[in-house]
Amino acid sequence: MSNNLENPLWRQTILPSLSLFTSTGTLVCCALPALLVTLGMGASLAGFVGVFPWITAISEYKVAVFIIAGVMLSLSAWMQWRARHAPCPADASKVKACMRLRKISWGILIFSIVIYLVGVFFAFFAADIFYG
Repeated sequence: MSNNLENPLWRQTILPSLSLFTSTGTLVCCALPALLVTLGMGASLAGFVGVFPWITAISEYKVAVFIIAGVMLSLSAWMQWRARHAPCPADASKVKACMRLRKISWGILIFSIVIYLVGVFFAFFAADIFYG
């Protein structure tokens, strides 16, 4: 019985939140430094790296970071799509909560995908477009 209650929680909240975390990681590790350099804010980037020196270490593995984030986003989208017609509880207040949770989960997923795509653009394409 408890497994049936935990599974929708995992599908509707934890996985979209993990995908948001990984896509935000791609933005911070790779897209933000590229954006700052593109906008001519190298001194800001130097200050940022001075405060968060681990960003340069993560940036060396940006391909792996983006692959992991893409897999997490794909898995989250697939699970959201699979659960789109899953039944909600019969209680009226629980139905409202269930539907609100589904909307929030889709919102988190879409926001994560947008962040991921911005990260992909700045990490892999922006330098070629602006300086190539």
